[in-house]
Amino acid sequence: MLTTSLKDNQQFAASYWLPAFPLRFDNYAVAWQQIAPYLLASLIVAAGSIVFIIAISLLSGFVLARYRFVGRNFFFMMIAALMMIPGIASLIPLFVMVRDLGLINTYIVLMIPHVAGGVVLGTILMKTFIEGIPQSLFDAAQIDGAGGVRLFRSIMLPLSLPVIGTVGLITINGVWNDFFWPLLTVTENELRTASVGLLFFQSQAGVNYGPMFAGYLLASVPLLLLFTFLSKYFLAGVQGGLPGSH
Repeated sequence: MLTTSLKDNQQFAASYWLPAFPLRFDNYAVAWQQIAPYLLASLIVAAGSIVFIIAISLLSGFVLARYRFVGRNFFFMMIAALMMIPGIASLIPLFVMVRDLGLINTYIVLMIPHVAGGVVLGTILMKTFIEGIPQSLFDAAQIDGAGGVRLFRSIMLPLSLPVIGTVGLITINGVWNDFFWPLLTVTENELRTASVGLLFFQSQAGVNYGPMFAGYLLASVPLLLLFTFLSKYFLAGVQGGLPGSH
């Protein structure tokens, strides 16, 4: 990908694997001009999905982990059972639903599958993580007069940042790599996400490989940076602990 991003089509045909000179750094300018709106759309969809997923799964995970009520285990089993339903099984009814609601060609339609799927995994991760927080912290706060809202805001929320980061990274990765749903539900160019927008480097005259691969590389950079600098929080959230505690 890196070597091809610095070639024109003639260099690509003559030297498939090895670098070719002169290096075509102008491919990145061409790629950025075309991919920038798609990256912005991906960021908007990712940010919106993360807000909804974390808000819902954090509350549900907290309630399932710290409150005792009739049917708690049943509700959690039903949530976990949703993990076994393949996304392709709901594709047609979901498309019919968003079409009838008039949501085609909106950011909302791009967020719906990520929120629906992310809340399930997010609730499971949140509940598992919150159960690992010592109960003595909550008991001490309750003795001092803290209610449910104060427990959530002052104790659970700050300690849950690792798993929040984990859910956020998983969501961003899903949004960035999602291809078929945006291709199916979005026809307006300004709403296309990066994975779909890169497809339009192909034209009737052929494929301009240098700018296309430069676009792939630019689209990969945000995820590479996030996972490089936030990997310890991601692992801590999956393992159920705070960064540096293992």
